[in-house]
Amino acid sequence: MSARILELRARPRAWAVLARGMEERRPVIAGYHGSARLLCPHVLGWRAGRAKALSFQIAAVSSAETTGYESERGWRSMFVDEIEDATLYDGTWTTPDDYAGPANGIDVVELAVEVPGPRGLK
Repeated sequence: MSARILELRARPRAWAVLARGMEERRPVIAGYHGSARLLCPHVLGWRAGRAKALSFQIAAVSSAETTGYESERGWRSMFVDEIEDATLYDGTWTTPDDYAGPANGIDVVELAVEVPGPRGLK
């Protein structure tokens, strides 16, 4: 029998905010690669030793935009150490119908939103 040993890893600063957003089902507003993004995080884990998040992006705006949020809805896989200024946001949580749990791009899942009902995690 072989045992799988997971090394302890330091969690990036944004991890705690993303985890709290998942727990409370509250969106998170954060910067990522020059854009402000409104996210609903669904999975937190690790990929090749780096913290990674799968979030449903409700909206984003590039730093060059001045007119407000563009509609760029969809799933985003992001390295957590590249997320800046993460803050909980008082808005509506979104879980699209196509969410089925932990996703590609994350090797080791630590936290995942569970959706009750027929489309829930298996």
